[in-house]
Amino acid sequence: MCAQRHGGYWNFIAFTSSMSSPIRLLITGPHGRMGQAVSACAREDARFHISGEIASKDSFTEALAQSAVTIDFTQPDATLSFVEASAQAGKPIVIGTTGHTEAVRTAIIDHAKTIPIVLAPNFSVGVNTLFWLTRKTAEILGPDFDLEIVEMHHHHKKDAPSGTACRLAEVLAEVRSLQVAKNVCHGRQGMIGARPSDEIGMHALRGGDVVGDHTVLFAGEGERVELTHKASSRSTFARGSLRAAIWALQQPPGFYDMQDVLSLRS
Repeated sequence: MCAQRHGGYWNFIAFTSSMSSPIRLLITGPHGRMGQAVSACAREDARFHISGEIASKDSFTEALAQSAVTIDFTQPDATLSFVEASAQAGKPIVIGTTGHTEAVRTAIIDHAKTIPIVLAPNFSVGVNTLFWLTRKTAEILGPDFDLEIVEMHHHHKKDAPSGTACRLAEVLAEVRSLQVAKNVCHGRQGMIGARPSDEIGMHALRGGDVVGDHTVLFAGEGERVELTHKASSRSTFARGSLRAAIWALQQPPGFYDMQDVLSLRS
């Protein structure tokens, strides 16, 4: 569904260097944890001017008229209205909200025919490197290694497993030609028998103020490979979303994710 990708790191640098005025940025959900992080990082970045911060859907269209691009970290039931208004205004939107239904995701993708939309479960450069490494490791190790995913987040997080963990499962399923709905096992309990070789284990932990930990385990006979990313600050996600906003302004209409932004697409 992705449109043709344009440029790479050096094109990104050239674009940001040539900007004559700050990018007018609209932030939705400014009172949430991620919204606050995006706002704080944008205020420290001379490339941006925050033209609006809205907490309600009613004021979005008016605020959008004064903005060049939107970053959305709100609730899954609010995202589509932001996308619809952005498409009508012809302005790109970067979406970090997770937990959308398939129907909403399909509708978002449809609007990408009109505007650039970057939707990612995680905007961290490190996590997106983890996605890439997970794919390559699964390809190299092959089917003889059992696959397990463990994620942990703060006790306020509402959805489980995390969007990042779900994306990791999708990557593994793609490599192994498996189906997420059929082959992902969410935790285990009781006399369930031996572990099937085509299973992807998924485990969601919640507690304290953990920003976000993700580990992918490849367990074979006599050896184990573990890939882990641990986030200690939400600013890493916020800075990634700002990078995605700059990148989106250079793109034609299309449905993109952070792998496109970082030129990590295989």
